[in-house]
Amino acid sequence: MKRLNISLMAILTMSSFVYAGGDIMPPVVEEEVIAVPVEPVAPVVVPIVPPKDIDVNGLYVALGLTAARFDPNCTCANGSAAPSDKTVGLIGRVGYDVNQYVGVEARGIQTNWKSDGGKIKHIGAFLKPMYPVSNDVNVYALGGYAKTTTQGDLRRVDAKTFAWGAGLEYDLSTDVPKEGKYDRAFDGYGDQEGGFGLFADYERLVQKSGSPDLDTINFGLTYDF
Repeated sequence: MKRLNISLMAILTMSSFVYAGGDIMPPVVEEEVIAVPVEPVAPVVVPIVPPKDIDVNGLYVALGLTAARFDPNCTCANGSAAPSDKTVGLIGRVGYDVNQYVGVEARGIQTNWKSDGGKIKHIGAFLKPMYPVSNDVNVYALGGYAKTTTQGDLRRVDAKTFAWGAGLEYDLSTDVPKEGKYDRAFDGYGDQEGGFGLFADYERLVQKSGSPDLDTINFGLTYDF
């Protein structure tokens, strides 16, 4: 009888715990999701600015002094060698550098001051291969076709023939690449920007068998456009 009472009390205690609100699993609470409208963001448009076109023409002009030597290269009637003559004058050059390695040039020479003999006139068109030794110095050669005449007491010369020479140019300007698109590769050797320079060269005016020796030393000022 005593065991029965203990069992009944245990059952009543458990029932009371259940009905007293002893939930074993917590209640599930559903959260409400609120949609917030998002305004579309306009894309950022970056304008494309085309590079500035930089025209590089390679044109140059030059003006200077020339010292000419005329050697008749013959023997007088008395058996002595004919004396040579020296004259001084002006030289003008107009050229176009295609790139840093080749150009074309027209030049003219006329001597006006003479020491003993006559005057020399010379005009020609030349191919001008060259090589940039540094940022400031170009060395070049000349080869082309020229017309040369003499006047006065000199042995008469009227020749249309091959002429050649060699020289160097020194750039006095500062070559700084500009921002933009060049119409040819920038070489930085005085061919891209305007500025002054100096030149000095030698030219054999007439290269022909049996002709007098006509040599000039020239120097002066250049300007690159």
